[in-house]
Amino acid sequence: MTLFILALLIIIVLFGVKNIRMQLVTRPVFSFFKQVLPPLSDTEKEAMEAGDVWWEGELFRGKPNWEILHSYGKPTLTAEEQAFLDNQVVTALTMIDDYDIVQKRKDLPPELWQYFKDEGFFALIIPKQYGGKAFSAYANSTIVSKLASRSVSAAVTVMVPNSLGPGELLTHYGTQEQREHWLPKLASGEAIPCFALTGPEAGSDAGAIPDEGIVCRQEFEGEEVLGLKLNWDKRYITLAPVATVLGLAFQMRDPDALLGDKEALGITCALIPTDHAGVKIGQRHNPLNMAFMNGTTQGEDVFIPLDWIIGGPQYAGRGWRMLVECLSAGRGISLPALATASGHTATKTTTAYSYVRHQFGLSIGNFEGVQEALARIIANTYQLEAARRLTTTGIDLKVKPSVVTAIAKYHMTEMSRDVLNDAMDIQSGKGIQLGPKNYLGHPYMANPISITVEGANILTRSLMIFGQGATRCHPYVLAEMETAAMDDNEAALERFDSLLLNHIGYAARNAFSSVFCALTASRFNPTPVSGETQQYYKDMSRLSSALAFMTDVSMLIMGGDLKRKEMLSARMGDVLSELYLGSATLKMFEDNGRQHDDLPAVRYVMATRLHKAAKALEGVLRNFPNRLVAWVMRALIFPLGNHFKGVTDKMAIDLVQGMLKPGPARDRITFLCPEFEGDTSGIAEVEAAFIAQFNCKQIHKKIKTAQRSGALPKKMSNLPLFQLAHETQVIDAVELESVLAADKLRLAAINVDDFSSL
Repeated sequence: MTLFILALLIIIVLFGVKNIRMQLVTRPVFSFFKQVLPPLSDTEKEAMEAGDVWWEGELFRGKPNWEILHSYGKPTLTAEEQAFLDNQVVTALTMIDDYDIVQKRKDLPPELWQYFKDEGFFALIIPKQYGGKAFSAYANSTIVSKLASRSVSAAVTVMVPNSLGPGELLTHYGTQEQREHWLPKLASGEAIPCFALTGPEAGSDAGAIPDEGIVCRQEFEGEEVLGLKLNWDKRYITLAPVATVLGLAFQMRDPDALLGDKEALGITCALIPTDHAGVKIGQRHNPLNMAFMNGTTQGEDVFIPLDWIIGGPQYAGRGWRMLVECLSAGRGISLPALATASGHTATKTTTAYSYVRHQFGLSIGNFEGVQEALARIIANTYQLEAARRLTTTGIDLKVKPSVVTAIAKYHMTEMSRDVLNDAMDIQSGKGIQLGPKNYLGHPYMANPISITVEGANILTRSLMIFGQGATRCHPYVLAEMETAAMDDNEAALERFDSLLLNHIGYAARNAFSSVFCALTASRFNPTPVSGETQQYYKDMSRLSSALAFMTDVSMLIMGGDLKRKEMLSARMGDVLSELYLGSATLKMFEDNGRQHDDLPAVRYVMATRLHKAAKALEGVLRNFPNRLVAWVMRALIFPLGNHFKGVTDKMAIDLVQGMLKPGPARDRITFLCPEFEGDTSGIAEVEAAFIAQFNCKQIHKKIKTAQRSGALPKKMSNLPLFQLAHETQVIDAVELESVLAADKLRLAAINVDDFSSL
């Protein structure tokens, strides 16, 4: 006890007396901090400063306030947005024949192009005063998703003008003159935009683009003006082959000091008509055989006035920050919309197909092997829809959550890949035989496109999610980094001293919370709800504390090396991502009114999220370079072992059984794959067969009972069996008519396209 009291007194003096603390703690720690501080490039600094911290900040700090999550509200559509979906979008869907678009035309039909222009599909994000729709991110996402349920090529064609590009950049940063000139043309479809960022030497490292714009004087429209001489070579540019206006990102240089004393001004964005002298629109690419326009563009010694810089000359060199802040549209709206559409389509068609496809005398949905894969499809779709809703909610709240949108882009496109793989496994021959009735083939082929664009997924996971999240979301690290960069060392020390005290208290709280929650099964963590889901909130809070504690220890031990430990930082990013996805799931359950028939999906999803988050924590501990520190962290995070074991077989079976029937729960995660009159995609066909077969459930039960009793033979094909059942009065004439009609629909649904020649 004496030693304990003595140690406590030393700690109190050491940290409680400022002069002693400054000399013995703050000054040495500050010196050490500056040594281990990871070097940041200019583009990294701009990325850190751009965008906003949103819900991910709560998750990262170890003590999420769940009331904040629930306060964000439920995403809804305005009357105008709903009317557009009910009318223009449905009409567009009736005009889409994706087999014709992809396999024959390699383009959208002219009438669909014109309809998209006339009805404002390219103007979803443009303000109304310029002729646009000014729709919400949620509406934008819903429109793209519904189009994607029938054609990825059509959806991409619509999403690009409403994603990162001239329309969004002009809306946020354009001069009044630029907006008045270009936005009405973009809204009406008179101008078709593309945005050229990626080149042969700069993909995910967009900040390294070699394309240049040199400040110079040259004649333009009869007079000498100050402008830029541009040279560029870009590829993978969607809509480039048909674009009339080109957004261009380039490095701006001023070697002759015509604007000031700074030669390298940085990345800049400009807007250039494609018929301008020197602009070259190159040949088309063939992105996995999809029909949306994608190609190259080059320019050699193209002169433009400075006024063509988006935002005007005052935005010279500010292009990277503009791009980072606007990436939310592509990462948070468009690509997640495509992914969610894949989930809705796969769930709708695969549950239906599993019910109507029979093998060994049973619907294949009754086989546990099929149920295992089908459960993953359904759960991933529930998760995709939840993440889509929460992410667009953030964007509609006018925040620019760069970390959240990176999480959404990476995890949702990967889930889409998993969903399509499982759907292909179950539907097998139905999925691989291309034709007008194949609704899986083209999305399956196109999926890797989403994986690679807007930042390749591997680098998004290993560099962006945790790399930005750890610094942006941490309550003290970014401020400490800014302090370390201050010129006045004494002022920096004074500020660092205050930050350090708070940081130590924060780290100690998270360490204590981690071990206390582990020992008490999170029993005392606060929760905003009662009932079955309350434990999920408590467990998420526990893992949040563990992540915050592990992050502080990792930064302390590895410092700048953590930036290069991509596998470790990716795993910590996975923890943050799983917590975000789990949050989205719980919020959607609340937004849906805590529907009882949603619980099987929530159980499956949350068991998966918690298991994956804990597994990622274990992965960090297993690979942490300092083994002694790893042992201490394990003792605090998992003192009783990792009990987050994931889903059980019962969870999977319960989930599937609830979805192999029509009902509200199934409707809630398939509504982005709508039904409409005249649908020739094969989706309406398999859905009609499913409904008809389900409605004949009791008739089939009568026949099965008769077979078991010996009144009807056990081995007989359907048509003679049904006729014999009627003749032996097992079923009546009305029932016979129903079962024959349902079987006709079943055969049509399981059949595939064939051709006399290809």
